[in-house]
Amino acid sequence: MRSSDRPTDLPADGRDTDDAPRPATPEQLHLLHAAAPRVKTERVQAEPVGPEVPLPVARVVLDVGLAHLDRPFEYSVPAKVADDAQPGVRVKVRFAGKDVSGYVVERVQEPEHTGKLTPLRRVVSPEPVLTRPVLDACRAVADHYAGPLADVLRLAVPPRHAAAEKALDARPVSEEDLPGPGAATAWDCYPAGEALMRRLSGGDDPAASWLAAPTVETDRDWPAALAQAARATLHGGRGALLVVPDHRDLDRLDAALTAELGEGRHVRLTAEQGPQARYTAWLKVLRGHVRCVIGTRAAAWAPVQDLGLLACWDDGDDLLAEPRAPYPQTREVLRLRSVCEHAALVLGGFVRSVPVQAWLDAGLVRPVQARTAPSSVPRVVVAGDEREVERAGAAAHAHLPPVAWSAAHTALADGPVLVQVPRRGYLPTLRCGQCREVARCEHCHGPLGLTSPDAPALCRWCGRAAQPWRCPECFSTRLHAAVVGARRTAEELGRAFPGAPVLRSGSGEVVSSIGPEPRLVIATPGAEPVAESGYAATLLLDGWALLDRSALDAGEETLRRWTAAAALTRPASLGGMVVVCGVTSGVTLPPVEALVRWAPDSFAERELAARRELDLPPASWMTMLTGEPADLDGFASAVRHALDDSVPLERIGPMPAPGGGDGLHLLLRTTRSHGAAAAKAVAAARAVRSARKLPGTVTVRVDPSGALL
Repeated sequence: MRSSDRPTDLPADGRDTDDAPRPATPEQLHLLHAAAPRVKTERVQAEPVGPEVPLPVARVVLDVGLAHLDRPFEYSVPAKVADDAQPGVRVKVRFAGKDVSGYVVERVQEPEHTGKLTPLRRVVSPEPVLTRPVLDACRAVADHYAGPLADVLRLAVPPRHAAAEKALDARPVSEEDLPGPGAATAWDCYPAGEALMRRLSGGDDPAASWLAAPTVETDRDWPAALAQAARATLHGGRGALLVVPDHRDLDRLDAALTAELGEGRHVRLTAEQGPQARYTAWLKVLRGHVRCVIGTRAAAWAPVQDLGLLACWDDGDDLLAEPRAPYPQTREVLRLRSVCEHAALVLGGFVRSVPVQAWLDAGLVRPVQARTAPSSVPRVVVAGDEREVERAGAAAHAHLPPVAWSAAHTALADGPVLVQVPRRGYLPTLRCGQCREVARCEHCHGPLGLTSPDAPALCRWCGRAAQPWRCPECFSTRLHAAVVGARRTAEELGRAFPGAPVLRSGSGEVVSSIGPEPRLVIATPGAEPVAESGYAATLLLDGWALLDRSALDAGEETLRRWTAAAALTRPASLGGMVVVCGVTSGVTLPPVEALVRWAPDSFAERELAARRELDLPPASWMTMLTGEPADLDGFASAVRHALDDSVPLERIGPMPAPGGGDGLHLLLRTTRSHGAAAAKAVAAARAVRSARKLPGTVTVRVDPSGALL
């Protein structure tokens, strides 16, 4: 075909008309129409366009504890939930094919994500439970302990209780609810006490390490002092948050605050309250019904409005260390909250913990302590000295030496006597009666002990009865008590003092307080009842059981437990006396010396100096990894890779876990100045391990307590 004969309208595919498909004939179209299925057509109306949503993008923190997901995710806000989806509320979102809980932390106009956003599924509750100050503190704690934010939020925000939200009205604090100024008489014996109260009342944010003076006067003891500090803060128009280790301390503080502020001016936050009662108290704080909160460890996250005071009593108590990841210590939580919210910080106790001593040396806190006169504290006597050995011979080193028996016998004529026993039970540890080797189970090699005088020796690990028992070293069948528990001590003292009533206070049967009547009180550390007018004498038995613990904080913990018992004793001016039994004679032991001179501040200084020489926490930054050897090695290598080459990082271990636990321990140590960078590197290593879904588990503890080292 010539070019002049080609048609001018070619098909769309550019092919010649000879190769193009022929159009269908009318008959073919009719057949195709008849064979096609009948489809019912409906008129589709256009969906009406709703009003434009202001700030249509929500940034949500997911309740997923995976390290590589530790960041906010963006979701679009549907118009039907736009009013309720405010920062701080609980929401449900779609993530990885399932519904996941989370919190809205921010509403913005433009997303950072370039693709299409998934809408929020629903708003669980319009209650803004996660306030911005608490969120900032949670982020700071997560960064400090190299953990995901979601793990900290689980500790900070309690589970929702719908009935509590509906039952509680919204009644904010009015100016009439604020207490008037009060006399801070409990702070008169502290030279810096008046200045501290004045700054709290004026809205300042001082940070203090408070060494409390022992006293048996209820209007001047530590609960009264904390109550007066809270009153001064509330009078200045700001809120107060007070944390104590256990429920017995909380009861004392509750009574002092009620006497200082009146009924209904504060709330308690504890795990013992139950879900509804606890959430109701927490909502009262969130909605501003009250501005004063007291509680145990979990109360450190209470969302107090306009927070002005964060106080903690006995910050060295192990009950204030969180057992759940990322294992924060309440002392550190309160410090970070005080920085984030510009609130005052008061850390009190009869002793000063070594970490607080490090803060004191760094200028982060200021000392507040009394000038203690010898007559204002009980007289301390150490059993087993040279004069007593010359007078009593071997009896000077008995479980109850003559000087302790004499002190108790004299004191029982004037009031109750406290006997602190470091071990609970009857005879928790046994030895061979001939060669003195520790008696162990023949099945699992666990230590043997007695639960009662008539019971057979039982293994403390597997519970099997060792009957008959024969020593594998000398083949003797006689057993000897290696450690005497509180129950056996109560029996011995009951026979030694037949006319005196005996009261036991310990695990499962803790007594809060007693009257002034003469009696013997046998208590384990931390379970000592408060005696009206104080104890006439206190006996501290088996001091070696506390001092010989294989832990970094053995001396610090021993002094803390001794001073807690001694502070319940009458001062020397009223005849009060403390007898320390079972310690090595002829050797200067820092905890014993500090108790005799009542100088807990000098002990903290000495302990911190020793740790600096050995480069141990808190002088250095340290994290403890627990897991299998291959996992630990890979994790430590990832941390080293994430750090700059100029940051020193020392590996110590791996070593067996203390107490025969599962896995091995590996310590990573660097200087305190590089601690923030090291924590960031540990978090990065966790994220890499989580994203790659590597097998095995590595547990991370940043700044592990001295009991674990």
